[in-house]
Amino acid sequence: MTQITDEMLEAYWRDGFVVARGLLDSDSLQRWIARLEAIVEGEVEPAPGMLVMKDVMVARGAVQPGSRMEAIAKVQDYEKDPVLWSYATDERLLGCVERFVGRDVFSIHTMLINKPPNVDGRHPLHQDLLYFPFRPADKIVASWTALERVTKENGCLVVVPGSHRGELLEHENPDWEYLNAAYFGAKGVDASTARLHLEMEPGDTVFFHPILLHGSGRNRTQGFRRAISAHYGSLECTWDWASQQFNQRKYTIVRGEGAGERWSGTGNSENPINPLAYIPTGNPTRHRDV
Repeated sequence: MTQITDEMLEAYWRDGFVVARGLLDSDSLQRWIARLEAIVEGEVEPAPGMLVMKDVMVARGAVQPGSRMEAIAKVQDYEKDPVLWSYATDERLLGCVERFVGRDVFSIHTMLINKPPNVDGRHPLHQDLLYFPFRPADKIVASWTALERVTKENGCLVVVPGSHRGELLEHENPDWEYLNAAYFGAKGVDASTARLHLEMEPGDTVFFHPILLHGSGRNRTQGFRRAISAHYGSLECTWDWASQQFNQRKYTIVRGEGAGERWSGTGNSENPINPLAYIPTGNPTRHRDV
C-alpha cells in the first residue's frame, strides 16, 4: 500500500518534492547502516562497480580523520551489493515511485551519503538531471531516505520549491577551497534564492523531481548525516544524450513488466543533447567520452 496520497501527489507536482514521513522502519535503516560500516571497516569487500569515495579534504590531507568512517563522503553504485540494493527494490519505496512515474520502472543511480564531521562537505544548489541521459524529466524521480536524524546542524537537504518547473541550467564549480568531485552548482543561483530546509527523522523519505534545485550544507556536529538514495525512471524514457554508447551499460528494471531483467533503453536521435554544454569548461569530466 502506497503512502503517497492524492494530496501528496498534488504537492509533488506543485513544489517539485514531497516527504513521506516514517516510510521505512528502523530495522531496515539499521541493516543499511551496518552494511556501510562493514564496507568501510574492511569487513566486507565493496561490490563490483561500487565506488567508496573519500571526502576531498581527507584525500588532499587537509583533514586527518579520526576513524575510517570519518574519511568517507559517500558510497555510489551499490546495485551489486545485495544488502544495500534491498533499499532500491523495497516494495514500500517502489509503491511510491509508481505514483510519480508509472508502473514500469528502472533504476538509474544509487548512493549512500555519509557526510562526516570536520570537513566542508557542502553540495551547492544543483539539478540532478545534469547527470542523467534520460528524458523526459517528468518520468524521473529521486528517493532520499534519512538513515538517522537530519537537521540544519548536520547538513540537511535544502530545496527551492517550484524550481522544477524551470529548465536544466548550466552548472559551474563554486569558488570554494574544497569541493568534492562533480559537486557542480547551478549558474545564476545565489544566496538570495529562497530555499527550504528539509529536516527529517529516521525513515522519512523525500521524493523529488530531477530539475528541482537542491543542495546541502555543512555538517557542524560531531556525528554523521547519513541518507540512502536511488533515482528511478520510467521505461517510457529515451536516451537523449548525443553519445549512443548506452548499450554498453544495462539498467535494472525494478518494477512492472520485466522486473529483474536488464534494460539498455531506447535512443532518441531527433534532438540529441550535448551533456558537456551544461558542465564547467576545463572540468576533467569534459574530456571523457559521454
